[in-house]
Amino acid sequence: MCHLDRSRTVSSSCAVERPVFVFFLLAARSSGYHRAVNLKIQFQDSAAFAAPLLAVFAVDIATGDDHAPSPALLTTSDALANAAAPWLASGEFKAKLGETLLLHSPADITAQRLLVIGMGRASMLSIDEVRKAAGVVVRFARACSLPDLAIAFPEDKALSDEHMDSLPCNLTARAIAEGALIADFDIDFYRSDRKDQSIHTATVLHIEADKMSEAEMQAGLDEGIMIGHSQNFARSLVNEPGNILTPTELGRRTAAMCADVGLTCEVHSIDRILELKMGAFAAVTQGSPAPPALIVLRYEPDTPPTEGAPLIALVGKGITFDTGGISIKPAADMDKMKYDMAGAAAMIGAMRAIAQLKPAVRVLAIICSCENMPDGRAFKPGDVITAMSGKTIEIMNTDAEGRLVLADGLHYAKTLGATHLIDAATLTGAIGVALGLLNAGLFSNDQDATQRFLNALSTSGEKFWQLPCTDDYREQIKSQIADIMNTGGSRYGGAITAAMFLKEFAGDTPWIHLDIAGTAWLDDTKPWQSKGPTGIAVRSIIEWVRSYAG
Repeated sequence: MCHLDRSRTVSSSCAVERPVFVFFLLAARSSGYHRAVNLKIQFQDSAAFAAPLLAVFAVDIATGDDHAPSPALLTTSDALANAAAPWLASGEFKAKLGETLLLHSPADITAQRLLVIGMGRASMLSIDEVRKAAGVVVRFARACSLPDLAIAFPEDKALSDEHMDSLPCNLTARAIAEGALIADFDIDFYRSDRKDQSIHTATVLHIEADKMSEAEMQAGLDEGIMIGHSQNFARSLVNEPGNILTPTELGRRTAAMCADVGLTCEVHSIDRILELKMGAFAAVTQGSPAPPALIVLRYEPDTPPTEGAPLIALVGKGITFDTGGISIKPAADMDKMKYDMAGAAAMIGAMRAIAQLKPAVRVLAIICSCENMPDGRAFKPGDVITAMSGKTIEIMNTDAEGRLVLADGLHYAKTLGATHLIDAATLTGAIGVALGLLNAGLFSNDQDATQRFLNALSTSGEKFWQLPCTDDYREQIKSQIADIMNTGGSRYGGAITAAMFLKEFAGDTPWIHLDIAGTAWLDDTKPWQSKGPTGIAVRSIIEWVRSYAG
């Protein structure tokens, strides 16, 4: 049912315009991300720790493809090694990534169960394997209804012939926290028979170390908790159905989060969008009675920036439901189009973590949120619209709407003083055709910005692949009656022509575009992560932003 509300109010904490149309949903559930795992680290012998489940990591130390697997535990505890030794020697456990071996009532170990988790080849070990292995522990414990668990910290001195130089203790602790929290998430928010399988306590155990190492591990764990919860906050937004997470509701939840973590937030609707002459954004909003939301988040570091310091702008596509508009999508899989605001969610999640991590760099986020619906007032193929920058755009396909809202978002960020731009969007199906469902696409006009982002991936564990965005592709978006078209002139290179469109609005400002359409939603459950929204790009954006900290 729809209630007409012509009032407009402004809150003291966040200038929020009340929309003309407010939708009231009968019996709507409160379904945001509220879990708070008690994740902590203790410095003691893991074999002496009482817990329903104690997990220890294992790697395959065999060298060469022709050698049989040779699993070894990443612990110096004799009790843990002796308990697992018969099964490691039997050959039935090979330490493949995600492989598990469960031992009940292990001798000389206080825990009731010992779970051995495979991490793959020792020679290929990275932080991401640690993150996934921690996720496997949590998913295993949830399935067994074991809300309390412990994890033996992987020790770099555990292997006599192999070294773990790529796993510094702070990043290892951080990855364990991230993996555990990401795994403690499921998409069944609205099931009436939903069972609470969440983890209550997860204790990371390490033998006593020097004070500096202990401090590094604690700091890493704390960072992982901040980042893991922020990624899950983004995932919870993406998971919401379009009838609940309207643009107005996205603005409300974002403002509430900002109030919690100390960010400045403004939420505007159509009046401000029209005042700013955001013609591209406004055109997309026309077909829906749900008002749009222009959301602006700001982070200022504790220390005032020096003159000429960078201002990083994160711009997110926030289409809370995408029918395709007049160029309507096929019915099959249209239900997934609630995820078309995953780029916005990634930016909101990243800003949540940035507020807590407190890097010494100014950060701004612009979220352009609306629905793309078919209606008598909807924009149409053949229309010509004028973007905020003054560029005219010929509409060839109304289902290429994300680039329109981003165009105005990018230009608006520049008017607010942004020196570096990054956008994220579930922009094109073409990126999935090009890269499959493992890598997201990366496009840029600046190789220094790109290299900073690529350098961040070893820490974030996310997969992005750089694709071309050179001026010789511009011919494909030239219009005969306007400055540019909103699609390419052919079916080829769709992800590239979409990036070329955005490049027009980035101009000379260093800019990165992340096309996450193929990776923002996981269709199948993994041993370390549930199916559904992935929160892709949150961790990488955080690290990229931190690379600019003074």
